[in-house]
Amino acid sequence: MTEQPATYAAAGVDIEAGDRAVELMKAWVAKASRPEVVGGIGGFAGLFDASALASYTRPLLATSTDGVGTKVAVAAAMDRHDTIGHDLVGMVVDDLVVCGAEPLFMTDYIACGKVVPERIAAIVKGIAEGCVLAGCALIGGETAEHPGLLEPDEYDVAGAGTGVVEAERLLGAERVQDGDVLVAMGASGLHSNGYSLVRHVLLQRAGWALDREVDELGRSLGDELLEPTRIYARDCLALTAAVEVHAFSHVTGGGLAANLARVLPRHLGATVERASWSPAPVFGLVREVGGVARADLERTLNMGVGMVAVVAAGDADRARRLLADRGVPAWVAGTVALGSAEVTLVGDYA
Repeated sequence: MTEQPATYAAAGVDIEAGDRAVELMKAWVAKASRPEVVGGIGGFAGLFDASALASYTRPLLATSTDGVGTKVAVAAAMDRHDTIGHDLVGMVVDDLVVCGAEPLFMTDYIACGKVVPERIAAIVKGIAEGCVLAGCALIGGETAEHPGLLEPDEYDVAGAGTGVVEAERLLGAERVQDGDVLVAMGASGLHSNGYSLVRHVLLQRAGWALDREVDELGRSLGDELLEPTRIYARDCLALTAAVEVHAFSHVTGGGLAANLARVLPRHLGATVERASWSPAPVFGLVREVGGVARADLERTLNMGVGMVAVVAAGDADRARRLLADRGVPAWVAGTVALGSAEVTLVGDYA
């Protein structure tokens, strides 16, 4: 018997499904644009008109790349894929804005075991919506089908972003001064870090189902775990335009203390008052159900703080009010003083 010729489809790659996914995502990508974008999706590279930077005296390009970690596993298990892209954008653009850069554009990469057009389009929808919130364009991406490497329902997402900041407006440790105040910005939830711990505690050890209604959360466990990451980029840029900001710290993997220490000079330290806020119930739930020590929890999760602005002391109240007016919960969480670039959390949570 003559063996049938080998084909790409027989190997598990469906080119037609990929083409269908591109058609479904086009409308969403079109919403995430800027005037500087040249052309649309479908080319080998995204184009952005850099002549817009001519008004800068010394433009510095900033770049960042990230993913969303094992939060993807929760989205896959719930078969809900239109929020994970929102998380991806937050992880990328809020790293850019830390140095004062305005996010200009993003590209994405989706690797999957099998292209399901509707699923890919839902992921890209979330990315596009996140880009709109951040004020940046989604100018390109790639969807790769990896049969044999990933199971048919498995996928992972990653993204890269580029922003620009005027050199003389660059933020960072060099600007931070003794007496500066820490203005904390509330997180929408877990954001996209620490999910390996959260899943280990609540799903594996406790054996809770994602559709379990949890009284402390006021909703199902799955709904809580898929809460999209708050995107701070535009709020941070508005803050830099209105008050004297010296640095930002994006609170991601490693927790509040480790990320805040990254923007302190060697001769200054910071004290954070836990009593200045009350973490959302999900953080206490992970601690209680898993018997997780507070130190481990604080090294892993954001504990309710997604971003910190380090501002001049005289501008702290104005910064807090501006953020509140923009719908971002904000409060004075601590101060900067002479020390050794260490961050100390004191007291108990409210």
